[in-house]
Amino acid sequence: MLESNEDKINDKKTTQSKEGATELTNKVDISESIIEGVDGQELEVEHEVTKVINTEIVTNDLKASDAQEKVNIEKAEKPQDADIVLKENPDKVEKNTEQEKPNKEVEAIAYDTLTLEELTVALENLIHTQKIQHIKSSVEAIKSAFNLKFGALLAEKKSLFLAEGGNTIDFQYSSPIKSKYNKLLSDYKKQKEIYYSNLEKQLKDNLEKRVQVIEDLKVLIENADTNTMYKHFRDLQNSWRSIGPVPKTKYNDTWKIYHHHVERFYDLLHLSNDFRDLDFKNNLEEKLKLIEKAEFLAEMQDVNAAFKELQGLHKTWKEDIGPVAREMRDDVWDKFSAATKIIHDKRHDHFKSMKSQYVAIIETKMLVIDEILSFDSSKNKTHNDWQKSIKDIDVLRTKYFDTGKLPYSKSESIWKKFKEATKQFNREKNKFYKQEKNSQQKNLQAKLDLIKLAESIKDSEDWETTTNTFKKIQSDWKKIGHVPRKFSDDIWNKFKTSCNYYFDRYHNQKNALSDEQKEIIAQKIAFVEALKVEDYTTKDSLTILMDSWNQFGSTPRESKAVDLQFNRFIDSLLSKLALDKNEIVLLKFKNIINGYLANNDNRKLDSELVFVRKKIDESIREIQQLENNLSFFSNASDDNPMVKNVHKNLNTYKNGLKVWKDKLAYLRSLDY
Repeated sequence: MLESNEDKINDKKTTQSKEGATELTNKVDISESIIEGVDGQELEVEHEVTKVINTEIVTNDLKASDAQEKVNIEKAEKPQDADIVLKENPDKVEKNTEQEKPNKEVEAIAYDTLTLEELTVALENLIHTQKIQHIKSSVEAIKSAFNLKFGALLAEKKSLFLAEGGNTIDFQYSSPIKSKYNKLLSDYKKQKEIYYSNLEKQLKDNLEKRVQVIEDLKVLIENADTNTMYKHFRDLQNSWRSIGPVPKTKYNDTWKIYHHHVERFYDLLHLSNDFRDLDFKNNLEEKLKLIEKAEFLAEMQDVNAAFKELQGLHKTWKEDIGPVAREMRDDVWDKFSAATKIIHDKRHDHFKSMKSQYVAIIETKMLVIDEILSFDSSKNKTHNDWQKSIKDIDVLRTKYFDTGKLPYSKSESIWKKFKEATKQFNREKNKFYKQEKNSQQKNLQAKLDLIKLAESIKDSEDWETTTNTFKKIQSDWKKIGHVPRKFSDDIWNKFKTSCNYYFDRYHNQKNALSDEQKEIIAQKIAFVEALKVEDYTTKDSLTILMDSWNQFGSTPRESKAVDLQFNRFIDSLLSKLALDKNEIVLLKFKNIINGYLANNDNRKLDSELVFVRKKIDESIREIQQLENNLSFFSNASDDNPMVKNVHKNLNTYKNGLKVWKDKLAYLRSLDY
């Protein structure tokens, strides 16, 4: 049994320690905003919390104890190196519970390359397939990419709305995909709140369990029985290790108090040195293994992975392994601390290097922003001027995004400056198109007046006067400028319908076959029957053949079969000539146009001219859209199927645009 004076000392220690532990228990506030984990990541609790306990509690507890008890705490095994943050695993609720590690499916994804629909699907998959506490970084990346793309879409819609004469205050835009995205974000936040609420409760329960183990350990020391005390002590150690994590600010407090009483227990073991020495030996072996592992980690190239594993080693050192003999403590700790310092220094250098890269990226982005701010659009007077400026700004936008990515904390202020710079340009652009819109409204009214006139005379049988009137209003239509795009197709179709209606009537009344027309048909039939393939083997001979055909004159509509027969013969000849595909298309086009010209069919010539111009405009819009799409794939490989498809379509439209321009050039060269 212990001597009576030692009993008195221990009684005093026990009373004071119990008071300290009770104070700790009463002051426990589980509402912490940050819970530390072995993996070095911080898990954020969403709601506002109050931190009421810090490391000063231990100091207060020590003041309540006698000098010897304070000395014992100070001599306890060093808990951590000054440069290392030791953390508990926040995901481990019970030691026997399955470790909650992120699923292997969670991989780095270039979210900035996805569409709004793909980003929404990605968010939905994360929420439904992954654990809520492991997807924060991925969700933030999706949010950043979605907000950027949706903001660009919103700006585009607003710009179009303003260009069509709308007022900013009236602008509204809703999107089903945005509604679905917002719903998913709301579900994610609710699930996260539930998870951290449950975790908060578990942490509080774990703290109460650890405080109880400390109380049981103190009782064991007070009622020391050399026959059974070591077994009971081992049971308490196992209980301590099986308890899950506690709030961050309570961790060091409970750990120091616990190890203080562990030291007290080992001081009693002088009555049973065999037990103490065996325990010291086992602990030394385990700590030497940890030192070997730490030294191995110090050689790893992946400093982040090494640092993450090192924190696990520190936790094992503190939590799972007891003290070693006093003469060995400083030596084993110094070796472990040395390996720790190497890893920490390498990690520090790594982040220092990354920081320097961020500085370079920020400088480059600021230069681009300065270019946008200094961009001079004051000389823009026409739609084409502004289209060129828009392309120039798009080049600068692409340059901004191509300079590299920054962490959200560093990119937010830069992004605001970039948006403000582009807004400055957009304000000037919208001002121009608002004025342009007023002019287009006048053009719209002028064309509506022509449509009204065309519809009022389309049934007239005063053929000569009405025909001249229709030719006049068709000429006037061409001279009127652009109208708002949303009305363009509609009014053109109405105007064209009225014109076609009249001219169809006009040509029908002239379609009764005259003797002259019958003679033309007979000549064409004889000409076709006399044709021989071997007589036309060159492009020039083929051109002469088509010109000869057109000299016969117009074929009445009901006798078009002979024209069809001749065109088939031409197609068969063209297929045998070694000509480029575009050249063949142009030859066929010229043959048709020359036929209209020979027949003085100005209506069809005008219609063909309008059609060709429309196709050119459509091709240019498609090319611009495809080139804009390519800017979203700036970081994608050329082997990417989507990139290949965009390039393929772009080449097709560019080739087609060249053909349409050649057709337009030929039409303009004619005098009719």
